[in-house]
Order: sequence, then C-alpha cells, then structure tokens
Amino acid sequence: MVPPLAVEPEMEAVMGKYVIRKTTDDQYMFNLKAGNGEIILTSERYTTKAACKNGIASVQANSPFEERYEIRESSLKEPYFVLKAANNQIIGVSEMYSSMAACRNGIKSVQANGSTETIEEE
Repeated sequence: MVPPLAVEPEMEAVMGKYVIRKTTDDQYMFNLKAGNGEIILTSERYTTKAACKNGIASVQANSPFEERYEIRESSLKEPYFVLKAANNQIIGVSEMYSSMAACRNGIKSVQANGSTETIEEE
C-alpha cells in the first residue's frame, strides 16, 4: 500500500526558493516558490529590502509549525491560507485553491520548502 503523502519526498528533493522583487511603487516583496517554480506563498509589501529579508526569516522560522497556518475562504468560496508569525501577524498568503485538499497540499508544500535558504532577486 502506498502511503498517502508519497509525493512529499519528491517535493523535498528539489527545494524551493525565495524571490525578492521591487514593486512598481518602490517597495519590496517576496514569493516563496516550490521546486517546480510555482508560487506557493506571497508576502506583503515592505518599504526596505532589509525588512523584506526579515519577512523571509519569519517564514523560515514559522513555516514548519502547523498551528501557524489558518485556512480561510475567499468571497468566491475558494479556500486559501495565511501563514502567521507567533505574534499572530500575517507573514504570507497563498493563492486561491479549487478545493480544500489542494489548499492542504499547498500548506504541506510551504512546510516542505519554507526553510530553504536560497534567496534570489529579480
């Protein structure tokens, strides 16, 4: 019998990365991308690159903990999740998912990839 999370080792085999980019209003944000290049978490906007890097450090520290995730529902009834720091501040938001199962898989992907130390800048 195949274990239910048989894809997890594959997700960990190719680790994700953080990509920092400057926004059109001269702020900074980051995306956490899975090993396949898909965006799995998006940050808020930060006024400095240093603050953006602190946001990445917060995701790295908090992403392993299941209790830091909160599943929500959009106005269109699509599930998504937020990742919160220990102080309950939101540090990242997922995309909208088509099902609750896909949303839970997104959380697993952030848990698997969030500790990466690879940071790139666009």
